[in-house]
Amino acid sequence: MQKNWQIGSLFGIPLFLDPLWFVVLGLATLNFGVAYQQWGNGTAWSAGLVMALLLFTSVLLHELGHSLVAQSQGIKVNSITLFFFGGIAAIEEESKTPGKAFQVAIAGPMVSIVLFLLLNLVSNVISDTTLVSFMVRDLARINLIVALFNLIPGLPLDGGQVLKAALWKVTGDRFQAVHWAARSGQILGYGAIALGFAIDFFTKELVTGLWIVLLGWFAIRNANSYDRVTTLQETLLKLVASDAMTRDFRVVDADQTLREFADLYLLESSSPHIYFAAADGRYRGLVKVDDLRTTERSQWETQTLQSIVHPLTTIPTVSESTSLAEVINKLENEQLSQITVLSPAGAVAGVIDRGDTVKCLAEKLNLRITDAEIKRIKEEGSFPPGLQLGVIAKSV
Repeated sequence: MQKNWQIGSLFGIPLFLDPLWFVVLGLATLNFGVAYQQWGNGTAWSAGLVMALLLFTSVLLHELGHSLVAQSQGIKVNSITLFFFGGIAAIEEESKTPGKAFQVAIAGPMVSIVLFLLLNLVSNVISDTTLVSFMVRDLARINLIVALFNLIPGLPLDGGQVLKAALWKVTGDRFQAVHWAARSGQILGYGAIALGFAIDFFTKELVTGLWIVLLGWFAIRNANSYDRVTTLQETLLKLVASDAMTRDFRVVDADQTLREFADLYLLESSSPHIYFAAADGRYRGLVKVDDLRTTERSQWETQTLQSIVHPLTTIPTVSESTSLAEVINKLENEQLSQITVLSPAGAVAGVIDRGDTVKCLAEKLNLRITDAEIKRIKEEGSFPPGLQLGVIAKSV
C-alpha cells in the first residue's frame, strides 16, 4: 500500500504528496512544454516545469484557504494532500452552523479568484511578447478555471459544500442537506462519465475523454462516501450506550479475600475478564486483576477485594442514555479499552468497548462483519483503519 510523503507544513498543517502526484506533474510539464516551444526547446521545458509547479502552488493556496477559515472556527485541519486530481484538505469536523460551513466552502474558490485577478493585473504591466507574460496569463486562466470548476454544485466539489450549506440553512437538517448535495454529485459524476465517452466516440479525443471519465468516477466515489458517512452519523445519533453495551462481566463479593477471589474466578478459564465488587447490595467498584498481581502474596489471605477496588466515581463511566457518538469520542479521546455503563440508579448496567460499538452499528446498518473481526477489534483496542469511527463520531 502506497503512503503519502510529507514535504513540510504550513500554519501547523502537515503537507503531503500522493505518489501519483508526480504523474500529473509530468503530464502538466509536458503540456506546457509543448505549448511554449516557440521560445526554444530547453527554455520551453524549463518553463513547463515551472508552470506545473506554479499550478500546484495555486491548488495548495486554494486548499489553504479552506484550512485557515476552518482553523479560525476552532476546527483542526489534519493535513493538506496534493494528489492525482488536485488537492484536498482533511478537516477534522463539520462547522457548527450553515453560515460557518459556507465560509469554509467558499474560501478555496475565493482564493483562486483573487489569484486570477492579481495575475491579470501583473500581466497588464508585462510586455505581451515575453514568455513570462504568457505564463502569467496562463496561470491566471487556470486559477479562474479551478474556481469555476470547484463551484459546480455537487459533492465532493466546493460547490457541493456550498449547496450543502444552503440546503442546511433552508431545511435546518444538516444530514438531509448532505444527502441531497451527494445526490447532486452522483448525478454530475455520471453525467461527466457519459460526456467523456461521448467526446471519445465523436471527436476521437481519447485523452480528454478519459480524463473527464476519471473525474466523473472520482466525483461518484467521493459523493458515495459522503452519503455513507452521513448515514453512519445519523445512526450514531439515534443509538445510545445501552444499545451497544454487553453484560459480559461478573459481580463478586467485595468482602472475600484476595485468595478466595483468585481461587474462585481467576483459575476459571471461561470466566469473564471484567469484575465488579459489591457488598451490602451496593457496587463498591471495579476489580482490576493487575492490582491483585502487584499485591504481596502474603496479604492475599487477609486482605479483601474492598482494599483494591476502584470506586465507580474514579473509573470511566457513561449513562445508559449517553449517545453512542459520545461513547466513541470518550473511548478515542481518553484512549480507553472499555467504559462502564451505569443505570439511572447508579448501578452497573453493562460495559462497552470498540468492538461492541462496531457490532451494534453493523447490525443497525445491515453490514457484514464477522465475529472474528469483532474479537480482533476488542483485543487490539482500535477501530479498523478504513472505518475511522473516532473521526466520524467527532464530526457529528
